[in-house]
Amino acid sequence: MFYCLEQQQQSSGEHESPGQLGLSPLDALEEEKRVQRKEYERNLMEAGLEIEKDLENKSQGLSFVRIHAPWHVLSREAELLKIKMPTKKMYEIKEEGGILMKLSEIWFRLTEPLQPQVPQDNTKMKSLSYPFSREKMYLYNIKDKDTFFDNATRSRIVREILKRTPTNSRNSMGISTLIANNVYDAAYPLHDGEYEDQNGEMNERKLLYQEWARYGVFYKFQPIDLIRKYFGEKIGLYFAWLGLYTEFLIPSSVVGVIVFFYGCITIESDIPSKEMCDQHNAFTMCPLCDKFCDYWNLSSACAMARASHLFDNPATVFFSIFMALWATMFLEQWKRLQMRLSYFWDLTGLEEEEQHPRPEYETKLLQKKLKTKNTTENDEKEKLTWRDRMPGYLANFSLILFMIMLTFSAVLGVMVYRITTAAALSFSTNETTRSNVRVTVTATAVIINLVVILILDEIYGAVAKWLTEIEVPKTEKTFEERLILKAFLLKFVNSYAPIFYVAFFKGRFVGRPGRYLYVFDGYRMEECAPGGCLMELCIQLSIIMLGKQLIQNNLFEIGIPKLKKLFRKLKDERTEPKEINTNQSKDPQQWDLDYSLEPFTGLTPEYMEMIIQFGFVTLFVASFPLAPLFALLNNIIEVRLDAKKFVTELRRPDTVRAKDIGIWYNILSSIGKLSVIINAFVISVTSDFIPRLMYQYAYSQNGTMHGFINHTLSYFNVSHLKAGTQPENSPFAQDVLFCRFKDYREPPWSPNPYEFSRQYWAVLSARLAFVILFQNLVMFLSVLVDWMIPDIPKDISEQIKKEKSVLVDFFLKEEHEKLKLTESFITRDKHRPQSGIKGQRIRAASFCHFSQSQKGSLASFSSRHTEV
Repeated sequence: MFYCLEQQQQSSGEHESPGQLGLSPLDALEEEKRVQRKEYERNLMEAGLEIEKDLENKSQGLSFVRIHAPWHVLSREAELLKIKMPTKKMYEIKEEGGILMKLSEIWFRLTEPLQPQVPQDNTKMKSLSYPFSREKMYLYNIKDKDTFFDNATRSRIVREILKRTPTNSRNSMGISTLIANNVYDAAYPLHDGEYEDQNGEMNERKLLYQEWARYGVFYKFQPIDLIRKYFGEKIGLYFAWLGLYTEFLIPSSVVGVIVFFYGCITIESDIPSKEMCDQHNAFTMCPLCDKFCDYWNLSSACAMARASHLFDNPATVFFSIFMALWATMFLEQWKRLQMRLSYFWDLTGLEEEEQHPRPEYETKLLQKKLKTKNTTENDEKEKLTWRDRMPGYLANFSLILFMIMLTFSAVLGVMVYRITTAAALSFSTNETTRSNVRVTVTATAVIINLVVILILDEIYGAVAKWLTEIEVPKTEKTFEERLILKAFLLKFVNSYAPIFYVAFFKGRFVGRPGRYLYVFDGYRMEECAPGGCLMELCIQLSIIMLGKQLIQNNLFEIGIPKLKKLFRKLKDERTEPKEINTNQSKDPQQWDLDYSLEPFTGLTPEYMEMIIQFGFVTLFVASFPLAPLFALLNNIIEVRLDAKKFVTELRRPDTVRAKDIGIWYNILSSIGKLSVIINAFVISVTSDFIPRLMYQYAYSQNGTMHGFINHTLSYFNVSHLKAGTQPENSPFAQDVLFCRFKDYREPPWSPNPYEFSRQYWAVLSARLAFVILFQNLVMFLSVLVDWMIPDIPKDISEQIKKEKSVLVDFFLKEEHEKLKLTESFITRDKHRPQSGIKGQRIRAASFCHFSQSQKGSLASFSSRHTEV
């Protein structure tokens, strides 16, 4: 396997004149880069790597350096990195017996058509793995040195050498710094070959494309082991997590559809909806705006009331509890799957790898040293302190606060749009326009919200990256974690702020007839629809969720890489000289093909879109039970879309070993806990579940819902309207003495007119009590589920213990055989005639050396066994 470095040769031009002996600044810079490349490549060869490179010339174009690691380098680095490799010892994996084994066999037979057609490892036997050691070569199953280390391990080893190899003895620049300084353009491992070549031999890339990265195989399981083998553990864990998440969406989608159909079936028997739609119930409602809005009949909002029942029914409470437990079970199952993969991928006991400083950190540190003029003795102890980073911290705090305020300003702007547009459409002389004011305003406002969210998402991603860079984190891991936290915070606020507004703020600060709350000189604060805000929350959530999935997660992922590839191709065609192109009539090499692909920039965007979707599925699921279904349909496409991107559109990433998904698990867990609180408030505050419950069991005379609508509407004397706010040219003005509005207030004939009634305080108390009860019940059930499901599967726990025992027995057996072999040599030498003092010395020296090696092997085994 080759690892490729790519450099861009700049055209020097004719800058020298007859009287000019020096180089131009451009030539001097290129000469310095050439010297750095020469020194760096010499150091790589001194490290044992084999280099094959194109000749550098002063013509413009691409020049490639191919790097190959021979056996002695691979074995040396594998020992330094403590890479676990398979030994000769195989042991049987104990399977659970009884009914579980039978169910597993039945499930495997049923799902056999869904299994990808890839080579499968023996699931009943496993090789005993042990950190590679050149002193114990006899332990390992080395059939062929060329294939003992797979391509992923080779890539990891070469990348590690490239990172730590300095340019010269005076600095510690590795490949990352050289790429940052444009000495090299890129460094990447090569793909195995073409993925669409029907005539060529089968390779892992082609196999992944045929069995995983095509939309035609969407119904098949993912070949996780092959993904891990080709791309490494970190990417393998991402697709394993995505696959498990998609599988878990199936039961939640089924339950969500059942809840939705329950609402459809019971809509005809819902008494409040029937009362609202009954034309005989003359509920004359107060005007929705001043002067230009007339009194209206509540039955005109019949369609909205019936639609609200689809999502605002008793089954919603059950579904909210179910989804909270679903989130807990998903996280617990992921921990178990993660542990199972760690066992089979030999990641148990994986130590934290040494993290190399980032180029930006080294540059900042060098600037500090030059500024303070430190001596070389203190160079190793020198590091950036919090004082050095204080400007970055202040910029982070102020800009993040500004971005959050910008998001709130966007929500406020859309709110102002709704208020002013609703008022403007109410002035229209067209009857159809006036009757559809609420629908028009809601639909257009949600679309504006979606566009703003998509734009700000892109801005926030770039801002989060810039803010993390000015913090100057030391290592790539620290950089990635800080970037994830900033990007998630900004995108979380951006995606959910409009939904939070509709759920918890809209219609809460309206006032009452005769004393409305006004903004911007005469515009009334917007109210919820007669059926409540839950239906509008459902519309808002569904459009934003579906819009983000369709536009951002799919169209952007498909379109932007293709545009970048086209732009790169046009740029290369424009910059490469014609004489070089004419010489490249032969088939392009793999490094040329891979260079035309997009560079891999990390898994953060992939995780982020799924985490935001997980929030949509769990946080406000009480208002939209179909959210899991749409998430499932999106993820079926998303898995294949990401697979195709990794196999066909991206350069092969460097393999990274990881035993978990890192900080993403903590974010998922936090969203799961937050969802319990938010859904409790959605059910108690946004929906009519609590008022209906209170009416049926506390205020209804016959224990039914008859009279509920009348109970929730308060009276207002129209003569108490402020001057200038009465409806103009109203044909009903003379006939209307009282109008109704939705609130729990005292009637105008009571001693305290328009004050909050006792029912209001009773319902408010019930709402708060429900929130406390719901949270504690769901949290208790979540903790119970967490306790009942062990993090480590029982069979895996037993296998890990068994592996330790097998490891000890295997080493003792091998050492015993070595000892017997040594004793046989000694016995044979005693019975053999001595051939001279020189021969004795040679044999004695050989035996001495062997004994020391044996002793070292035993000591090494003893120290390493304690870490297993």
